[in-house]
Amino acid sequence: MKPSSEQCHTSSVDQFLDGTLAPSEMAQFEQHLSTCRDCEQLLTLRTADATFWNDAKEFLSSDMNDQRPSTAIDQTIHDLSGLLDPTDDPQMLGRFAGYEITGIVGRGGMGIVMKGRDVSLDRFVAIKVLSPHYGSNSAARKRFAREAQAAAAVVHDNVIPIYGVAQWNQLPFLVMPYVKGESLQQRIDRTAPIPVEDLLGISLQIARGLSAAHDQGLVHRDIKPANILMPSSVSRVIITDFGLARAADDASCTRSGVIAGTPQYMSPEQAKGEPVDGRTDLFSLGSVMYAMACGHPPFRSDTVYGILRRITDHPHRPITQVRADIPVWLESIIDQLLQKEPSARFASAHALAEHLEVCLAHLRQPTSTTLPKIEPVGTSDSLPTSHGIRRWFSFAAVFAAIAAICLFWFDWPNLTSRSNTEALSNAELIDANLNWQYDDSELVRLESELEQLKQELGDTPFSIDSVLTQE
Repeated sequence: MKPSSEQCHTSSVDQFLDGTLAPSEMAQFEQHLSTCRDCEQLLTLRTADATFWNDAKEFLSSDMNDQRPSTAIDQTIHDLSGLLDPTDDPQMLGRFAGYEITGIVGRGGMGIVMKGRDVSLDRFVAIKVLSPHYGSNSAARKRFAREAQAAAAVVHDNVIPIYGVAQWNQLPFLVMPYVKGESLQQRIDRTAPIPVEDLLGISLQIARGLSAAHDQGLVHRDIKPANILMPSSVSRVIITDFGLARAADDASCTRSGVIAGTPQYMSPEQAKGEPVDGRTDLFSLGSVMYAMACGHPPFRSDTVYGILRRITDHPHRPITQVRADIPVWLESIIDQLLQKEPSARFASAHALAEHLEVCLAHLRQPTSTTLPKIEPVGTSDSLPTSHGIRRWFSFAAVFAAIAAICLFWFDWPNLTSRSNTEALSNAELIDANLNWQYDDSELVRLESELEQLKQELGDTPFSIDSVLTQE
């Protein structure tokens, strides 16, 4: 039976709030709170009255939840204090490049996103500024601005539009529309595993957005659920955060331990520091699809190094072992996207989008739309393909046949002098237990082709007869 609040010594609650408990007593009291409901309720009542908690609940559940106070937000505001100009509006944090800053949307490894109000157009915007600790790197600043300008050239429904790119207090920033909704990561955390049809629809839109970006020569390099926005008013997804990963590469040259991109969704070539192209984004998209299906990325470990080793050296766990209702054809798509070698993945985001579009149509109307076939997975450039192996053996067979015919041509007198008895004695050396039969149809075909070639070259200076006569 649980003890009452009197039996739990209510004075400990007051001492906890006053901060007068010794460290050992503090640890004991916190452990007691985790098991005693009465003391937890008493602590809530002693902290503030019910009116305060109702107001806090209403505030935290409002549309302005991006301004939710926290240690990380306070630290971000402190970092931006030197960048923000004073404002006349007491409800604003300050002014940045002419925008009234109403709050902090979020912070990542490379940038800080603020919610601002464009006074001239009377609209809310999202302002992404390069983090101050990267601002000291001139190469990172230049690449951030260059990549942001390239992203502004991508006009597509599934890519975040860029309103403008500029600098303020020697830090580059870009202005985007403020999207009210949630990220794909929040969706995964809230409802994973995601149904197959929704998974395909989201993946298709991401592939279309990547295709539009790749057509402009822009590789995202940091595709992950947190960079996929899902507006609450429409059923579409928007890719954001173009350009930051490339800027991180420049900055990491002077900062040890910096990894460009998010390790859980990084491609093997990124983890190895090798050159990348659009197929890098396809690997990351495969990891995102895996996370939507299972609720977690395909490669996990307790350390960043462990994650990178799994990405480069170990296969992912088959998705059907985690979720039984995933169709085999969807597992095949994800498996091909997660191939270690870029050449073994889909050729392009456009090819992937076309494939996913037909798969989604099949899922909705299985009787009228057949599933598309996945092209055979390629191999590494250092290894020959099956087609190349067959062609190599064909050439080898032709050369072997030519050599055999030439040898037969020059050694014909010796061959005719052999007796039938000697041939039979050699034949007896064959072990009957092998039960081996020789199919000479291929050799007959080659001899026929060589004979035809001999006839066609008979009238040329480089005929086989002329060569044999010279010999």
